[in-house]
Amino acid sequence: MKLLSPAISKLARMRFWRIANWKNNPIAAQRHVLQHLITAAQYTEFGKKYNFTRLFTVKEFKAKVPIQDYESLKPYIHRMMEGEENVLWNEPVNWFAKSSGTTSDKSKYIPISNESLQNNHYKANKDVLTNYYNNFPGSDLLTGKGLVVGGSHQISKVSDDIQYGDLSAVLMQNSPFWGQWLRTPELSIALLDEWENKIEKLAQTTSNENVTSLAGVPTWTLILLKRILEIKNKQTIAEVWPNLELYINGGVSFVPYREQFEKIIGKPINYLEVYNASEGFFAAQEHPEDEGMTLYTEHGIFYEFMPVEEYGKEKPQTIGLKEVQLNKQYALVISTTGGLWRYLVGDTVQFTSLHPYQIKVSGRLKHYINAFGEEVIVDNSDHAIAIACARTGSVVNDYTAAPVYFSEGRNGCHEWLIEFDQPPADLAAFTRELDSALKSVNSDYEAKRYNSIALTIPEVHILPKGIFAGWLQSKGKIGGQHKVPRLSNDRKIIEEILAMREMA
Repeated sequence: MKLLSPAISKLARMRFWRIANWKNNPIAAQRHVLQHLITAAQYTEFGKKYNFTRLFTVKEFKAKVPIQDYESLKPYIHRMMEGEENVLWNEPVNWFAKSSGTTSDKSKYIPISNESLQNNHYKANKDVLTNYYNNFPGSDLLTGKGLVVGGSHQISKVSDDIQYGDLSAVLMQNSPFWGQWLRTPELSIALLDEWENKIEKLAQTTSNENVTSLAGVPTWTLILLKRILEIKNKQTIAEVWPNLELYINGGVSFVPYREQFEKIIGKPINYLEVYNASEGFFAAQEHPEDEGMTLYTEHGIFYEFMPVEEYGKEKPQTIGLKEVQLNKQYALVISTTGGLWRYLVGDTVQFTSLHPYQIKVSGRLKHYINAFGEEVIVDNSDHAIAIACARTGSVVNDYTAAPVYFSEGRNGCHEWLIEFDQPPADLAAFTRELDSALKSVNSDYEAKRYNSIALTIPEVHILPKGIFAGWLQSKGKIGGQHKVPRLSNDRKIIEEILAMREMA
């Protein structure tokens, strides 16, 4: 196959002129995207409601259509899942990506039209490949197989025509023939729902393949790689897959995992970050050394950027690409070929470059933990605390939680610091109830906790009364609206409070 590498490289780079066109003319590309979106959806129910036939400029679009979130679009989406057409988009939508829920639902369902599959997700994947070959023309990437570690939910049917699954499962199920040919393992294994069995079959079937690339959430990928080393009785993955050259990651920060990957792989490879969510494929690193990811401006998504200080206002203002500034926090607002209109994704981004437009994901609008792809929000944790208290007869004054990241000798977990007014008689029982409640309100947390393969049961510490107030006082934040952050991906707060406890 290596004899074919030059031909494959040349073929893969043939799209590069198209990428250069939208990258060099991003404002024009975005204007064309919005024109297409409005024209296509003008006779849908949503388009009629907001008079799309009379919207001719970005200013008019923003003035007429309010900012949306999942709660406001949920009634439309549920009707689409029941088979109703021309609701949010002008073509039948037969696929929905299931992801972690909102404050009122365990899961949410994002519509994925055929156009969003072809002109967003798959087109973006081809552009990632083109950029990679442009940067590494001597690559042997496509002479081997790509292993995608994803698809934690099997495809489920709502009806004969309507189906849902997590994003990776939907993409695998609908991928073109060339995608099936380049991927390992076979689809029946890739879409297995039972993770313990799935990891074992993935390890057994792929360990003998010529794997040249990996893609997936770091936690699950590490679990798989460790099992492969056990099966093959090897010290490093380079001994199993000597031609491995690329790992594509996204969804959570890769920073805590990079050292572990470098050690377990055992040789230098390229690492690329992509920003691919259920709502759309937004951006990707062009080169491993880039600080940010290039924003994909011609892929069926119209972008707006809400300065974070606008969040929560009755009529929050957004800006376009012409007005964005470097290193400023913006909430991402999108309109898509899946029928999301001025949809507040919930992520915050910062621009690291304006020529070309490159971004990095800086966080979420609300406190959350997403160290392992679990996306636990404060509403989840508050609800779980209330359930655990009710079931154990305890009362909580305050709490904070943060992740304990993977290390060589252990899996990850969530560490909780709780100040009780009435502590539980049995802390272990309280911890079990807290864990169970979190599973009941967050499907992604439930998946990551399955058999403790990725996340183990939380670690809960009882703090002496008054320690949170002492920590706030040490920060000059006593009184008023100041409060201890409930959730954080950063362990700084946890470690500071634990240090205070030791000194007390």
